[in-house]
Amino acid sequence: MAKQELILGGGCFWCTEAVFELLRGVSDVESGYANGQTLNPTYRDICTGETGHAEVIKITYDDSIITSDILLDIFFVVHNPTTLNQQGADRGTQYRSTILYTDEETKDAAEIAMEAAQADYSDPIVTTIEPLDVYYKAEDYHQDYYRQNSMQGYCMAVIPPKLAKLKVKFGKEMA
Repeated sequence: MAKQELILGGGCFWCTEAVFELLRGVSDVESGYANGQTLNPTYRDICTGETGHAEVIKITYDDSIITSDILLDIFFVVHNPTTLNQQGADRGTQYRSTILYTDEETKDAAEIAMEAAQADYSDPIVTTIEPLDVYYKAEDYHQDYYRQNSMQGYCMAVIPPKLAKLKVKFGKEMA
């Protein structure tokens, strides 16, 4: 198995984690915080919008089963990359659309995926593609949040439409 990692921010990490956990070849999805200035931030810190961190997911996957290109294509389908610092009712810099890279190959793949995705949107994509500076794992209660809290109101309202989009466009990639 050729394990790789990809770090993406597409709004609320509960929502993006729920999507990527369903994909064949993905062995783990971890919610976290990245690229801010506060050391060891907590969820309470992040929610202020003043830490500079984005809510992100770290996807661990086997690139012999699913590629970063497919993961990036899915990323651009299951969130709105055209709204600056916002996903639905969630507003603030912590909800920004971002792809964080650790090597030039990932940066190049992200740029190609973003350019291709632009054809699906009438507004410009505002996703940032930036080097990963710092990453912190979110608190344990955020991990596998949707699986453990699928009946929670926010989850019921926001996540099923994302899963429906995933199934329609990428059903063959699902586990």
